[in-house]
Amino acid sequence: MQQYFFNDLIGEDKIVISDKDMVNHMFNVMRLSTGDEVVLVDQNGIKYLAELSDAKSHIFRIKKAIDENLELPIRVSIASGFPKGDKMSFISQKATELGVYEIFGFPADRSVVKWNDAKLDKLMAKLQKIVKGAAEQSKRNHVPELKLFKRKNDLVEIFEKFDKVIIAYEESAMDGESFVLSNVLNHIEPSQKILFVFGPEGGLSGSEIDLFTSKGGICAGLGPRIMRAETAPIYALSAVSYALELNS
Repeated sequence: MQQYFFNDLIGEDKIVISDKDMVNHMFNVMRLSTGDEVVLVDQNGIKYLAELSDAKSHIFRIKKAIDENLELPIRVSIASGFPKGDKMSFISQKATELGVYEIFGFPADRSVVKWNDAKLDKLMAKLQKIVKGAAEQSKRNHVPELKLFKRKNDLVEIFEKFDKVIIAYEESAMDGESFVLSNVLNHIEPSQKILFVFGPEGGLSGSEIDLFTSKGGICAGLGPRIMRAETAPIYALSAVSYALELNS
C-alpha cells in the first residue's frame, strides 16, 4: 500500500490533499480512484489508514491509526564530506532506506566539488525530494532531517549533541582495528544518539582527524576492505541495523 507524509497533524476524520507533488503522484502516477486506500503519516510520525472518498476534490477519510514504528531503536546520523557527482543523492536515498535520522554534508579537505550558496540551495531542494520519496518507499515513520554545512567547523559544533561520534577512518581499518564499532553498538542505550562521519573520495585528511578527535570523535575501521565514499555510510547503517534489530 502506498504511503505519503502529510504536512500537518491528522486529528480529523477527513483530510484534503493540497500538496501539488502529492496530488500528482496520487492521481496522475498511481491513478487512485474512489475507495482506494493509502497510508498517511503526520508530523508526529503516526500512521493512519485512509480511504479516498472524493477523487475529484482529493478528500480522504481517516479510517484508523496504525500501530507501526519502523524506525531504528536509536537515532543514527551521518555526515559525509561532499563527494563528486551525484553521490550525495545516492547516499541520502540509501541511508534513508536504512533508517538514518539526520543527514549532514560538509566541505572536507579532499572534496573536489566546491559548493557556493546557490549550489547548496539547489542540492538541498533535490535531496529533500529524494529523502522524502525514499522514506515513503521504505515505510518510515519520519523523514530524515537534512543539513548541508558551508564550513567544516559548523559540523564540529554539533558533536556535543551526540553521545558517540564515530569517525570512519581507513587507516584504522588498515591497521587491523576491528573492535571500536562493535563495542559501541554492544553498549549503546535506546535513548542515545550516534553520529558517523565519513570522508569524500580520498578519505579524511590528517588535520581533519586531529580536529574531529580533539572534539570527542572516535576513529573506527569498517572492516578490512577500503570502501568508496558512497559505500561506507551504507555499511555503517547496515551494521547498526544488524546489531540492534536482527541480532538482539
